[in-house]
Amino acid sequence: MIVLMMAVILTCFGVVMVYSASSVMAAKKFHDGFFFLKRQSLYALIGFIGMGLAMHVDYHVWKKWAVPLFLGTFFLLLLVFVPGIGGTAKGASRWIRLPGFNFQPSELAKVALIMYMAYSLEKRQEKLKQFTSGFLPYMLILGVFIAVLLAQHDMGAALTMLVVAIVMLFAAGTKVQYILGMGLVALPGVCYLVFTKAYRMRRITAFLDPWQDPTDAGFQIIQSWLALGTGGFFGQGLGEGKQKLFYLPEAHTDFILSVLGEEMGFIGVIVIASMFLLLVQRSIRVAIAAEDSFGRFLAFGIASLLGLEAFINMSVVTGLLPTKGIALPFLSYGGSSLIISLCAVGVLLNVSTRMRGTP
Repeated sequence: MIVLMMAVILTCFGVVMVYSASSVMAAKKFHDGFFFLKRQSLYALIGFIGMGLAMHVDYHVWKKWAVPLFLGTFFLLLLVFVPGIGGTAKGASRWIRLPGFNFQPSELAKVALIMYMAYSLEKRQEKLKQFTSGFLPYMLILGVFIAVLLAQHDMGAALTMLVVAIVMLFAAGTKVQYILGMGLVALPGVCYLVFTKAYRMRRITAFLDPWQDPTDAGFQIIQSWLALGTGGFFGQGLGEGKQKLFYLPEAHTDFILSVLGEEMGFIGVIVIASMFLLLVQRSIRVAIAAEDSFGRFLAFGIASLLGLEAFINMSVVTGLLPTKGIALPFLSYGGSSLIISLCAVGVLLNVSTRMRGTP
């Protein structure tokens, strides 16, 4: 199955790239050049086990768990604010501290939202043509989640959940004028959120002209461009990149594509982008051929999530979007993102077992 192959290949290649991007930094910080490699390998193993289990669980089971899982993830999102439980880094409160591991509940919330919406849209599809009883309730529920995520300083996750929800509503038959109207109403609020927070304004100004502040706000994107430009067409060779040597911030997480571009070149970036494109295209095929509405919405939501996160990350790395703090699925370092993404692919693969043809 191509969906399975793409997920496995991207994950395995991601483990290699995490080691390449982090070994020098890990050796200096933790006195162990294999520190991030060992952890990412463990996350990949857990993710593969989770994917294998999800593949063999009838996806209709998630109907029963959609609401409890949705409410449970909301509770977890609130837990990050509890002293002693929540973890904070760089001014953001997004993690729950566990022994040897920091769990980011927003990653689970994205999939929980998809499951809840797939369950709800199947039941309420005939009401989606109406604004007050169809479209508005979803916006109110989503607004509560987004408010909590913004309080965590996680605008990237809030944006992702909003776009995925809108795409699912559109696919279910919501009128376009409702979506456009919501966008116009929300625009002043978005502008307020951007203009009233200094760090968000710095991101916007750095996006528009990073050379105005090349040593601070614009530093990351400039170093990313240097990495991609240095890589040229064929790259410097695996492990031979220089920008990861304490020049490029977040080299093994959000900006791992920059390291890949420097070491594997334009060809390597195109191959990875093509693999994501193929993964999303095949996932949409699964959604179209699913045996019922729940499976169709579920598969389409997962495809949208993986495709959107990959698109945003690649756009940020190349300077097409302001910095958002969204990981590149399967490749970026991080247990929460990798494990949840692989489990989501497992659910998608189970939907594919009940479709006509091979995904």
